[in-house]
Amino acid sequence: MSFQSRSDRLNIFAFNKANIRTLHYTWFAFFMTFVVWLGLGPMMPFIKEALALTDQQAKVLLILNVAMTIPARIIVGMLVDKLGPKIMFSSILILGGLISIAFAWADNYQTLAILRFLSGFIGAGFVVGIRMIGEWFPAKQTGIAQGIYGGWGNFGSAGAALTLPFIAMNFSADNGWRYAITIASIAAISYGTLYYFLVSNTPKGSTYFKPKKTGAMEVTSASDLVLYMLMNIPLFLALAVLTWKLSPFNMSLIDTITTYAIYLMLALIYLIQIWKIWQVNSHILKEAVPEMQRYKFKQVAILDWAYLVTFGTELAVVSMLAMFYVEWFELPKVTAALLAGIYPFINLFARPGGGWISDKFGRKFTLMIVFTGITTSFLTLGFVNKEWSIIMVVGMTIIGGIFSKAGSGAVYAMIPLIQRRMTGQIAGMAGAFGNVGAVIFLTTNSLVSYDQFFFFIGIVSAVVLALIVIFLEEPKGQITEVMPDGSIEMIDVK
Repeated sequence: MSFQSRSDRLNIFAFNKANIRTLHYTWFAFFMTFVVWLGLGPMMPFIKEALALTDQQAKVLLILNVAMTIPARIIVGMLVDKLGPKIMFSSILILGGLISIAFAWADNYQTLAILRFLSGFIGAGFVVGIRMIGEWFPAKQTGIAQGIYGGWGNFGSAGAALTLPFIAMNFSADNGWRYAITIASIAAISYGTLYYFLVSNTPKGSTYFKPKKTGAMEVTSASDLVLYMLMNIPLFLALAVLTWKLSPFNMSLIDTITTYAIYLMLALIYLIQIWKIWQVNSHILKEAVPEMQRYKFKQVAILDWAYLVTFGTELAVVSMLAMFYVEWFELPKVTAALLAGIYPFINLFARPGGGWISDKFGRKFTLMIVFTGITTSFLTLGFVNKEWSIIMVVGMTIIGGIFSKAGSGAVYAMIPLIQRRMTGQIAGMAGAFGNVGAVIFLTTNSLVSYDQFFFFIGIVSAVVLALIVIFLEEPKGQITEVMPDGSIEMIDVK
């Protein structure tokens, strides 16, 4: 298979090329993180039955599984820029696998909950590969390369669903889930060790650019500094929403004192983050950043909101689709599950397709097209009722899925072209916003009817489409990076 743009060809079977090998090694590393992270979903019926968990206890484990991923993607983004993707991906796979094994053999619910919360950080592995692929592919191929990485790696969730239950069924009812998760975790640890020896951070002779300061993203103007501080608020609000879902005001799984203690802790951490942002960037108020080293943070902010819609929609819809088919159209559970199962398979071609179209026709233009598709398809689903043909409903959800997943590919086709040395941090922040989107949309789904849920996604998409049309700028020309010896290197982005 090859993807062409006249003068350039990306042949994914050209294993004699180091960049193609790196692409395959890296998407499979991402695939393995999703097997370990999202394997909890298909294993939950086994865990619930074996440990006699209540519905609420099972739901809490699913919530805890995604909670840590929001801050982890920010932290991992900073670390990958500083330490490099090679050691970071290996470390995440090995450490995540060990925590997952400990979870598999926990003998009480409290330990299960703590270890599941900690294991959520493995979902941040996605960010690492964005920096790795950005180093190995030129701007004219980065869209399709990032799309293959993201689309095929995302398929790890489907891989877990297709394999782990069958492994569990070959053991006793009490311990089958333990063996299944353990086997997947050992595979992740093994591949994490192998990955370290298979790849390098950059092609031979290339420089791995690192941020001048760590702890917060660098910005280059006073207005960008304010915008950056404001863009951190949704990340903490999402964690507050997760706390609310566990509180006496919703699921009553933590008491009132604990709830308010977590709220206070989130507020304090936000203030600490603001202080760190100020420490890293306050100098720009005294001394202007040279023009050639500047970038516009609004580009980052718009891509964050775009990924909130695209990936947030993906996680939310895949979580509720089978139940929607059962409750509104009275389909048998197996039939509903099979129809809903079409949705994650779209990633295999839609996300790479969004990246390829970005390479060929432009980043902003592609985002405008896919967001028009997301808005139209979900607003249309907002008028769905129980009299609609199930074929029409399934078809419309698939169309919406194609546009949203292509949109995720288009977002990450642009992220590596903003500021090379901070690609990990930019990717991490966008990735965290994707999880914020999932929290927002799933919370909305729990409060309103299915048609209102779809309509809400369409409205949010329309707002982000307006931001893209009005404020987003097509990457062009070159970005400037300072070499370790102080010399300047110009990197093409077009």
